[in-house]
Amino acid sequence: MALRLFEGKDHAAAYLQYRVSPHELICRIMDYMETKMPKQFDLAVDVGCGSGQGTILLAPYFTKVVGTDVSPAQLKMAVANSIPPNVSYRQCSAEELPFASGGVDLVTAMTAAHWFDRQKFLLEADRVLRPGGCLALLSYSMDMELEYGDVSNTLNDICKEFYAALLPYRNPYLGSSSVKIYLDMFDSCPYPDKEWNECLRVKRITPLNRYIGMVETFSSYQILQQKDPVEAERLSNEARNKLMSAMKVSSPDAEVTVIVKYFYWLACKP
Repeated sequence: MALRLFEGKDHAAAYLQYRVSPHELICRIMDYMETKMPKQFDLAVDVGCGSGQGTILLAPYFTKVVGTDVSPAQLKMAVANSIPPNVSYRQCSAEELPFASGGVDLVTAMTAAHWFDRQKFLLEADRVLRPGGCLALLSYSMDMELEYGDVSNTLNDICKEFYAALLPYRNPYLGSSSVKIYLDMFDSCPYPDKEWNECLRVKRITPLNRYIGMVETFSSYQILQQKDPVEAERLSNEARNKLMSAMKVSSPDAEVTVIVKYFYWLACKP
Protein backbone atom coordinates (compact mmCIF):
# COMPACT_ATOMS: atom_id res chain seq x y z
CA MET A 1 0.00 0.00 0.00
CA ALA A 2 0.99 3.62 -0.41
CA LEU A 3 0.74 6.00 2.53
CA ARG A 4 -0.38 9.63 2.61
CA LEU A 5 1.89 11.49 4.97
CA PHE A 6 3.55 14.89 5.33
CA GLU A 7 0.41 16.64 4.13
CA GLY A 8 0.13 19.28 6.85
CA LYS A 9 1.02 22.88 6.01
CA ASP A 10 3.48 23.22 8.91
CA HIS A 11 5.22 19.95 8.09
CA ALA A 12 5.53 20.93 4.43
CA ALA A 13 7.08 24.24 5.47
CA ALA A 14 9.54 22.42 7.73
CA TYR A 15 10.53 20.15 4.84
CA LEU A 16 11.35 23.16 2.72
CA GLN A 17 13.28 24.84 5.52
CA TYR A 18 15.30 21.96 6.95
CA ARG A 19 15.72 19.07 4.52
CA VAL A 20 19.11 18.77 2.78
CA SER A 21 19.26 19.32 -0.98
CA PRO A 22 21.43 16.42 -2.20
CA HIS A 23 23.25 18.00 -5.15
CA GLU A 24 26.10 15.47 -4.74
CA LEU A 25 23.67 12.67 -5.55
CA ILE A 26 22.27 14.50 -8.56
CA CYS A 27 25.81 14.59 -9.94
CA ARG A 28 26.09 10.82 -9.39
CA ILE A 29 22.78 10.24 -11.17
CA MET A 30 23.75 12.39 -14.14
CA ASP A 31 27.18 10.76 -14.43
CA TYR A 32 25.41 7.40 -14.59
CA MET A 33 22.93 8.61 -17.20
CA GLU A 34 25.64 10.06 -19.40
CA THR A 35 27.25 6.63 -19.68
CA LYS A 36 23.95 5.09 -20.78
CA MET A 37 22.55 7.49 -23.38
CA PRO A 38 23.31 10.62 -25.40
CA LYS A 39 23.56 13.81 -23.37
CA GLN A 40 20.34 15.32 -24.72
CA PHE A 41 17.91 14.65 -21.88
CA ASP A 42 14.30 15.68 -22.41
CA LEU A 43 12.05 14.80 -19.45
CA ALA A 44 12.78 14.00 -15.79
CA VAL A 45 10.04 13.09 -13.30
CA ASP A 46 10.73 13.46 -9.58
CA VAL A 47 8.14 11.32 -7.78
CA GLY A 48 7.19 12.18 -4.21
CA CYS A 49 8.93 15.50 -4.72
CA GLY A 50 7.70 17.11 -1.50
CA SER A 51 8.62 20.78 -1.42
CA GLY A 52 10.86 20.42 -4.47
CA GLN A 53 14.42 20.78 -3.11
CA GLY A 54 15.64 17.87 -5.20
CA THR A 55 13.40 18.57 -8.19
CA ILE A 56 14.95 21.94 -9.00
CA LEU A 57 18.45 20.42 -8.92
CA LEU A 58 17.54 18.45 -12.06
CA ALA A 59 16.65 21.58 -14.04
CA PRO A 60 20.08 22.26 -15.60
CA TYR A 61 20.20 18.79 -17.15
CA PHE A 62 16.75 18.37 -18.73
CA THR A 63 14.53 20.23 -21.16
CA LYS A 64 11.64 19.69 -18.75
CA VAL A 65 11.39 18.55 -15.14
CA VAL A 66 8.11 17.62 -13.45
CA GLY A 67 7.81 17.04 -9.72
CA THR A 68 4.85 14.94 -8.59
CA ASP A 69 3.41 14.49 -5.12
CA VAL A 70 0.18 13.35 -3.55
CA SER A 71 0.21 16.23 -1.04
CA PRO A 72 -1.29 19.61 -2.02
CA ALA A 73 0.47 21.26 0.95
CA GLN A 74 3.87 20.04 -0.21
CA LEU A 75 3.23 21.13 -3.80
CA LYS A 76 2.06 24.55 -2.63
CA MET A 77 5.42 24.99 -0.90
CA ALA A 78 7.25 23.79 -4.00
CA VAL A 79 5.46 26.28 -6.26
CA ALA A 80 6.01 29.11 -3.77
CA ASN A 81 9.74 28.46 -3.83
CA SER A 82 11.85 30.04 -6.56
CA ILE A 83 11.73 27.56 -9.43
CA PRO A 84 13.45 27.48 -12.84
CA PRO A 85 11.18 28.04 -15.86
CA ASN A 86 11.51 24.43 -17.05
CA VAL A 87 10.25 22.97 -13.74
CA SER A 88 6.56 22.30 -13.03
CA TYR A 89 4.56 20.27 -10.54
CA ARG A 90 1.63 17.85 -10.73
CA GLN A 91 -0.50 16.32 -7.99
CA CYS A 92 -0.79 12.56 -8.40
CA SER A 93 0.08 9.29 -6.71
CA ALA A 94 3.38 7.55 -7.34
CA GLU A 95 1.51 4.56 -8.69
CA GLU A 96 -0.44 6.49 -11.35
CA LEU A 97 1.83 8.94 -13.14
CA PRO A 98 0.23 11.25 -15.73
CA PHE A 99 2.79 10.62 -18.46
CA ALA A 100 2.69 8.74 -21.73
CA SER A 101 4.28 5.33 -21.92
CA GLY A 102 7.91 5.38 -22.97
CA GLY A 103 8.31 9.16 -22.79
CA VAL A 104 10.45 9.79 -19.70
CA ASP A 105 14.25 9.84 -19.57
CA LEU A 106 14.61 9.76 -15.78
CA VAL A 107 12.28 8.69 -12.99
CA THR A 108 13.63 9.48 -9.55
CA ALA A 109 12.35 9.52 -5.99
CA MET A 110 14.38 11.27 -3.31
CA THR A 111 13.66 10.10 0.23
CA ALA A 112 10.13 9.11 -0.78
CA ALA A 113 9.98 5.65 -2.37
CA HIS A 114 9.72 3.87 0.99
CA TRP A 115 6.18 5.30 1.30
CA PHE A 116 5.02 4.06 -2.11
CA ASP A 117 3.24 0.85 -3.03
CA ARG A 118 6.60 -0.44 -4.13
CA GLN A 119 5.66 -3.05 -6.72
CA LYS A 120 3.03 -0.84 -8.33
CA PHE A 121 5.47 2.05 -8.44
CA LEU A 122 8.18 -0.05 -10.10
CA LEU A 123 5.69 -1.18 -12.74
CA GLU A 124 4.56 2.41 -13.33
CA ALA A 125 8.14 3.66 -13.57
CA ASP A 126 8.85 0.95 -16.13
CA ARG A 127 5.78 1.99 -18.11
CA VAL A 128 6.74 5.66 -18.41
CA LEU A 129 10.49 5.18 -18.94
CA ARG A 130 11.75 5.06 -22.48
CA PRO A 131 14.23 2.35 -23.49
CA GLY A 132 17.58 3.50 -22.16
CA GLY A 133 15.87 5.66 -19.54
CA CYS A 134 17.02 5.53 -15.95
CA LEU A 135 15.42 4.92 -12.58
CA ALA A 136 17.17 6.46 -9.56
CA LEU A 137 15.96 5.95 -5.99
CA LEU A 138 17.74 7.48 -3.02
CA SER A 139 17.25 8.03 0.68
CA TYR A 140 19.24 8.42 3.86
CA SER A 141 19.51 6.64 7.17
CA MET A 142 18.19 8.21 10.33
CA ASP A 143 21.54 8.09 12.12
CA MET A 144 22.92 11.47 11.07
CA GLU A 145 26.17 12.43 12.76
CA LEU A 146 27.67 15.70 13.97
CA GLU A 147 31.24 16.99 13.88
CA TYR A 148 32.47 19.76 16.15
CA GLY A 149 36.05 20.13 17.33
CA ASP A 150 37.14 17.38 19.73
CA VAL A 151 33.65 16.65 21.09
CA SER A 152 32.20 14.91 18.03
CA ASN A 153 31.91 11.54 19.81
CA THR A 154 30.06 13.13 22.71
CA LEU A 155 27.67 14.89 20.33
CA ASN A 156 26.94 11.66 18.51
CA ASP A 157 26.19 9.83 21.75
CA ILE A 158 23.59 12.55 22.44
CA CYS A 159 22.21 12.18 18.92
CA LYS A 160 21.89 8.41 19.37
CA GLU A 161 19.86 8.99 22.54
CA PHE A 162 17.58 11.34 20.59
CA TYR A 163 17.09 8.81 17.79
CA ALA A 164 16.50 5.96 20.28
CA ALA A 165 13.75 7.97 21.99
CA LEU A 166 12.00 8.37 18.61
CA LEU A 167 12.37 4.74 17.51
CA PRO A 168 9.16 3.51 19.23
CA TYR A 169 7.23 5.98 17.08
CA ARG A 170 8.65 4.75 13.79
CA ASN A 171 5.89 3.77 11.39
CA PRO A 172 5.66 -0.06 11.30
CA TYR A 173 5.20 0.14 7.53
CA LEU A 174 8.90 0.99 7.32
CA GLY A 175 10.10 -2.00 9.33
CA SER A 176 13.41 -1.83 11.16
CA SER A 177 15.44 -0.24 8.37
CA SER A 178 14.74 1.84 5.29
CA VAL A 179 17.89 0.39 3.74
CA LYS A 180 16.21 -3.02 3.58
CA ILE A 181 13.21 -1.49 1.78
CA TYR A 182 15.44 -0.04 -0.93
CA LEU A 183 17.45 -3.25 -1.22
CA ASP A 184 14.22 -5.19 -1.70
CA MET A 185 13.13 -2.74 -4.41
CA PHE A 186 16.56 -3.02 -6.04
CA ASP A 187 16.27 -6.81 -6.06
CA SER A 188 12.74 -6.55 -7.49
CA CYS A 189 13.83 -4.33 -10.39
CA PRO A 190 14.14 -6.62 -13.43
CA TYR A 191 16.66 -4.48 -15.32
CA PRO A 192 19.99 -6.30 -15.71
CA ASP A 193 21.93 -3.02 -15.79
CA LYS A 194 21.65 -1.69 -12.23
CA GLU A 195 23.91 -0.73 -9.35
CA TRP A 196 23.55 -0.34 -5.59
CA ASN A 197 25.52 2.30 -3.69
CA GLU A 198 25.96 2.56 0.09
CA CYS A 199 26.79 4.93 1.57
CA LEU A 200 27.56 8.48 0.42
CA ARG A 201 28.32 10.83 3.32
CA VAL A 202 27.02 14.34 2.59
CA LYS A 203 28.37 17.06 4.87
CA ARG A 204 26.73 20.40 5.57
CA ILE A 205 27.84 23.15 7.96
CA THR A 206 24.67 24.44 9.54
CA PRO A 207 23.32 26.01 12.75
CA LEU A 208 22.62 23.49 15.49
CA ASN A 209 18.97 24.55 15.46
CA ARG A 210 18.73 23.51 11.81
CA TYR A 211 19.94 20.02 12.71
CA ILE A 212 17.23 19.79 15.40
CA GLY A 213 14.68 21.04 12.86
CA MET A 214 15.76 18.35 10.41
CA VAL A 215 15.22 15.60 12.99
CA GLU A 216 11.82 17.10 13.75
CA THR A 217 10.79 16.48 10.12
CA PHE A 218 11.28 12.72 10.61
CA SER A 219 8.00 10.81 10.47
CA SER A 220 8.72 9.28 13.90
CA TYR A 221 9.02 12.72 15.48
CA GLN A 222 5.89 13.90 13.70
CA ILE A 223 3.94 10.92 15.04
CA LEU A 224 5.18 11.65 18.57
CA GLN A 225 4.29 15.31 18.17
CA GLN A 226 0.74 14.39 17.21
CA LYS A 227 0.37 11.98 20.13
CA ASP A 228 2.15 14.01 22.80
CA PRO A 229 3.34 17.48 21.74
CA VAL A 230 4.67 18.27 25.21
CA GLU A 231 6.92 15.19 25.21
CA ALA A 232 8.07 15.93 21.65
CA GLU A 233 9.08 19.44 22.61
CA ARG A 234 10.79 18.17 25.77
CA LEU A 235 12.87 15.69 23.76
CA SER A 236 13.95 18.35 21.26
CA ASN A 237 14.85 20.82 23.99
CA GLU A 238 16.75 18.19 25.93
CA ALA A 239 18.80 17.18 22.91
CA ARG A 240 19.45 20.82 21.98
CA ASN A 241 20.57 21.74 25.50
CA LYS A 242 22.83 18.70 25.86
CA LEU A 243 24.46 19.43 22.49
CA MET A 244 25.00 23.09 23.35
CA SER A 245 26.53 22.12 26.70
CA ALA A 246 28.93 19.65 25.07
CA MET A 247 29.90 22.25 22.46
CA LYS A 248 30.28 24.89 25.19
CA VAL A 249 28.16 27.39 23.26
CA SER A 250 25.36 29.63 24.50
CA SER A 251 23.32 29.85 21.32
CA PRO A 252 21.62 27.16 19.18
CA ASP A 253 22.70 29.23 16.18
CA ALA A 254 26.26 27.97 16.67
CA GLU A 255 27.35 26.11 13.56
CA VAL A 256 28.09 22.41 13.48
CA THR A 257 28.88 19.96 10.66
CA VAL A 258 26.01 17.58 9.96
CA ILE A 259 26.80 14.32 8.15
CA VAL A 260 23.87 12.75 6.30
CA LYS A 261 24.42 9.15 5.15
CA TYR A 262 22.74 8.54 1.81
CA PHE A 263 22.21 5.24 0.01
CA TYR A 264 20.89 4.97 -3.52
CA TRP A 265 20.45 2.73 -6.50
CA LEU A 266 20.40 3.29 -10.22
CA ALA A 267 19.03 1.20 -13.05
CA CYS A 268 18.82 1.55 -16.85
CA LYS A 269 15.80 0.23 -18.73
CA PRO A 270 16.86 -2.08 -21.58
